[in-house]
Amino acid sequence: MTTNELISEIKKKQSFLCIGLDVDLNKIPKHLLEKDDPIFAFNKAIIDATHHLCVAYKPNTAFYEAYGLKGWKSLKKTIDYINTNYPEIFTIADAKRGDIGNTSSMYAKAFFEDLNFDSITVAPYMGKDSVEPFLAFKNKHTILLALTSNQGAFDFQTLNVKGQDLYKQVLETSTTWENSKNLMYVVGATKAEFLTDIRKIIPHNFLLVPGIGAQGGNLQDVCKYGMNDSVGLLINSSRGIIYASNKEDFAEAAATKAKELQDQMSIILNK
Repeated sequence: MTTNELISEIKKKQSFLCIGLDVDLNKIPKHLLEKDDPIFAFNKAIIDATHHLCVAYKPNTAFYEAYGLKGWKSLKKTIDYINTNYPEIFTIADAKRGDIGNTSSMYAKAFFEDLNFDSITVAPYMGKDSVEPFLAFKNKHTILLALTSNQGAFDFQTLNVKGQDLYKQVLETSTTWENSKNLMYVVGATKAEFLTDIRKIIPHNFLLVPGIGAQGGNLQDVCKYGMNDSVGLLINSSRGIIYASNKEDFAEAAATKAKELQDQMSIILNK
């Protein structure tokens, strides 16, 4: 999916909501555990109930890899289902990969070709040659970890190195990499006060913003400081939506929570 197609979908749905599909078998409704594939059954119901309210889905691959081969099959079934039935949806593999060049090429092939995701999250710590193999894929996006929402983000990301915060150096350097136009960036909603400086460095790129809701991030603050002329934001909510209920009405409850966020986004967009 191209950036322009994503922007078009945001305008059409009046939404820049991304729903995280982080499936924990200990949290899903008990009746689904009787299914042959509980993970896929849960995802399918959530997707069918919310696809008109969001523009992206983001499975965190750890929640699938934890269940071995069965989990990986569930992930593939989920992505195939989205791509077949809702091709307008932007898909994000939250895999946080990043390794030496030839290894990154194999990671990129796995997620972009075999699983056919539109994008993948990548750690920038190993630098240019660990990221550019992902950027080489046409109409695919690489989402670089920039300033994350976890408490440990301050261990390294905000360290002052030669007079500048490290995360700012990462942002600036990444703009010089080949096909950097295909870069997006992870910026946690709990770091909204940093967004003004971030937008000075990367004014046009999309930001994937986790941390709204359960982690305490504020949608209005993120939009105030992070939105650009093309919206430029994908706001992710996982637990707050998909675990709104653990009973048989779980999909309807998820849709209700997603609609609440979509309504707020529509108001912001119309302003």
